Amino acid sequence: MSYQIELRHIRYFLAVAEELHFRKAAEKLFISQPGLSRQIKMFEEELGVVLFERHNRKVVLTKVGEYLKNEFRIQLKTLSHTLENAKLLHNGKKGELKIGYVGSAMQDVIPNLLLNFEKNHPDILFDLKENDNQKQIADLLSFSSDIGFVRLERVPRTLEKKTILKENFCLVLPEKHKINSENFESLKQFKEESFILFNSKYSASYYEKVMQIFDDCNFAPIISHNTIHSSSIFKLVEHNFGLSIVPKSLAKKRGYKIKFIELNSISQKTTLSVIWNKKNTNPILNDVLALL
Repeated sequence: MSYQIELRHIRYFLAVAEELHFRKAAEKLFISQPGLSRQIKMFEEELGVVLFERHNRKVVLTKVGEYLKNEFRIQLKTLSHTLENAKLLHNGKKGELKIGYVGSAMQDVIPNLLLNFEKNHPDILFDLKENDNQKQIADLLSFSSDIGFVRLERVPRTLEKKTILKENFCLVLPEKHKINSENFESLKQFKEESFILFNSKYSASYYEKVMQIFDDCNFAPIISHNTIHSSSIFKLVEHNFGLSIVPKSLAKKRGYKIKFIELNSISQKTTLSVIWNKKNTNPILNDVLALL
């Protein structure tokens, strides 16, 4: 009797492929270890391939196993999206779009996008999550997200990137700082002051661009704090822990005792880009990209 491959067998394989340990994988799946070993063996026989090299205390993926691990992950994620969309249809929705973004994109770009998109697509569920650039890339590659808004110069080849906003930087100061837009001359005036900057992990290329601003002023900044959230930067500036440099779009944030000076005379600009996975089959994605 021919052995039929079912979805659960793919899940069994992926559990062992991730744990590289049959007992741990069996515990994760809530089945017996002998039963799991038997299912994997039958799976290999049905496919006519060897997925694991088994040693006394070690399990290693073969090249075929590594390939199938990556492919099955993508296929299961696609299937998961399909089932999620089916549930949405059942609940009166026509689909879902998962959006990742850096904080500055939420000031104008994303709200305007959603307002315009919902005029013709009122039955779409939007799942928004603020994340740093690298986490967004990881989510797009794993199909945990459909679209991202980032400040990056380069992305992996499997992702597409389109610049949607180019803007000036702004200097952020405490509200009562003696320097203002009228007596501001250059960053050299702040050579002895501390700066609070976005962490280089937020975006190495963005961080390097900010460092170039200081290089052009012939001094290295005193960096007192690094963070990935603009709200943290603004709170620290407000309490006189230092100054900062941020994209102009963040100057629209309110509720802090701070002020901004636009750095419109420097050559460095910052770009906000939209990125997505070329293999993403979510039909809503194409509609959003067309609107953008």
